[in-house]
Amino acid sequence: MALLVIVRHGQSVWNLKNLFTGWADVALTHLGEQEAQHAGMVLKPYHFDFAFTSVLKRAISTLEIMQQEMKTQLPMIKSESLNERNYGELQGLNKADTGVKYGVKQLMLWRRSFTEIPPKGESLKNTFDRVVPYYEKEIVPKLKEGKNVLIVAHGNSLRALMMYLENISPEEIANIELVTGAPKLYEFSHDMKLVKAEYIKLT
Repeated sequence: MALLVIVRHGQSVWNLKNLFTGWADVALTHLGEQEAQHAGMVLKPYHFDFAFTSVLKRAISTLEIMQQEMKTQLPMIKSESLNERNYGELQGLNKADTGVKYGVKQLMLWRRSFTEIPPKGESLKNTFDRVVPYYEKEIVPKLKEGKNVLIVAHGNSLRALMMYLENISPEEIANIELVTGAPKLYEFSHDMKLVKAEYIKLT
């Protein structure tokens, strides 16, 4: 049976500052690097054949640190399709300040609604519509071959994928947060039926 593991990148500089990050290419914090190391430790017992990530350096750096900890060097496939949701004109703005300016209700719609689009940005649905076809085209064939795949990406691109894999509704996903540096395991049968979905803890 094939395994898929998803990991949200470690804390970034803009995560720490509570800024909308989106496609801004920002680095990890020291804590983010530690989270990546911990994710690598957790995944040390597992074998992977391929690693997929976005083109943004916080995800790439997380994957590189994880591989150092795992003492492995996987074929790394980078794609813009796995990038974080584009927050458009909100990128670089403080989330709390944005709530004061536009109201908490509008802030939460921009952050958590499936269909709400920030000015010149993407909704979670837009993100879903690029992540899932990429997953189906590039990753599913490898899983069908029995290859184990690691994806290191972003909160919203991975939440979109979780919706698809776990059949999570737009209403339910609004309340789901993917923790930085916490590997989540999906196990599939030979006919690609989901057998297991769980976070992996260090044993």
